[in-house]
Amino acid sequence: MQVILLQRVAKLGQMGEVVNVKDGYARNYLLPQGKALRANDSNIKSFEARKAQLEAQNLETRKEAEVVAAKLDGQSFVVIRSASDAGALYGSVTTRDAADAATEAGFTVDRGQIVLDRPIKELGLHTVTVTLHPEVSVKIKLNVARSAEEAELQASGKSIQELAAEADAAADFEIAELFDEIGAASQDE
Repeated sequence: MQVILLQRVAKLGQMGEVVNVKDGYARNYLLPQGKALRANDSNIKSFEARKAQLEAQNLETRKEAEVVAAKLDGQSFVVIRSASDAGALYGSVTTRDAADAATEAGFTVDRGQIVLDRPIKELGLHTVTVTLHPEVSVKIKLNVARSAEEAELQASGKSIQELAAEADAAADFEIAELFDEIGAASQDE
């Protein structure tokens, strides 16, 4: 099916382009979302008449998105989740969780604007893309931890596995010292 794009669509084209897409993609996504019109003579004429208005509206929303992007870029948000000792989450962090964390920090972010490259299923720092406008996107960090204290440690650069290894090493050292003291006491007798 041929459609006229009313706005830039990633991996498809710019505003005003006539592109071929699969029927289902056009019917189920592009047309209902208002991102495209069917490419027939009346719609092409209608688009040409509205083109200046659409470009002005697009420019205005892009400027607004760039202002928000300047504030949001590089921000870090903490998401508290329960996890195993090895750092594997019981479940996963979703786009809704990321949007809620950003909203709690005072930013207006919708879950549809969050792009996860892969599911977040372990503790640690994760970089996530936020698409504020088809032409404006920024990166934020999600600090996934079991507690606020753990989130602060992760933010300082330590991972959960490193902390667990340090705790194990300290426990092994204490046990070795204890056995050394017991051995020394038995030799004195």
